Amino acid sequence: MSYRKEHHFSLPNTNYSKHAGVDFKDYSKEQLEQLWNDTLKSGMHGICFSMYEDGQGPGDIITETQVRRRIDILKPYTKWVRSFSCIEGNEHIPKVAKENGLKTMVGAWLGHDLALNEQEIDGLIKLGKEGNVDIAAVGNEVMYRGDLTEEQLLAYIRRVKEALPTVTVGYVDAYYEFTQRPNITAACDVVLSNCYPFWEGCPIEHSLNHMQAMHGEAKAAGGRKKVIITETGWPSEGGSFKGSFASRENAMKYFINTQVWGAKEAIEIFYFSSFDESWKTGDEGDVGAYWGLWDKDENLKF
Repeated sequence: MSYRKEHHFSLPNTNYSKHAGVDFKDYSKEQLEQLWNDTLKSGMHGICFSMYEDGQGPGDIITETQVRRRIDILKPYTKWVRSFSCIEGNEHIPKVAKENGLKTMVGAWLGHDLALNEQEIDGLIKLGKEGNVDIAAVGNEVMYRGDLTEEQLLAYIRRVKEALPTVTVGYVDAYYEFTQRPNITAACDVVLSNCYPFWEGCPIEHSLNHMQAMHGEAKAAGGRKKVIITETGWPSEGGSFKGSFASRENAMKYFINTQVWGAKEAIEIFYFSSFDESWKTGDEGDVGAYWGLWDKDENLKF
């Protein structure tokens, strides 16, 4: 989640808008579901790997068998898989993904606990040296949460870059953080930007245009560096956030428009997320459990 109350939806300048999206006004429910399925089957650039089954959450040790089952479900639909941690079974994700011909963005989860941070960084470096990391993501929304200082984060980024000189290294955060923290942006090989119109209260009819503006801001901050959208998505149920409404219809529309725009403009996007995860309601409210393209029982939703 990348929302701050000073960041909220306003109809953006259309300079960033290169694709107006699909006009859904004459689509029946059946036609929308068919287009969603056709879009999914045509393939995504990347998907964020949902680690936990119902009843599981961070701190639980996840087996390789569970990871393999979920990779088998995802691999027909995506080229890349993004993971968020390198411990507690998360280390299986890039290994199994690579075995199945997928590319990997591998994250080290960083927070207040410096001892756990050491385990994460060591795990990321180990996976990288084994050839299981295509892009190393050193931290996720650390600045947004205020877990570390800039200098602490920069030290972790430099450490990974020194240990893995042939691996692309970046840091994931909300798109606006790369404007506000130029030293971090400069340290990254690539800008890894989370873009969530939902969490800025954006109505679905303006969501693609707003997401394009988010991407444009990250691109302006990065200069010549590649910008990858590392997370974007829309929940299928769970309520609303200001002008954003979680619904099956809106989740389908947002996915379709995101994939169509990404393919047309060659924007690399990791969609959030693969499977519904019940544990996420703690931080995000009811909508937290419903960001997946598959439900918690690993069935396609639509």
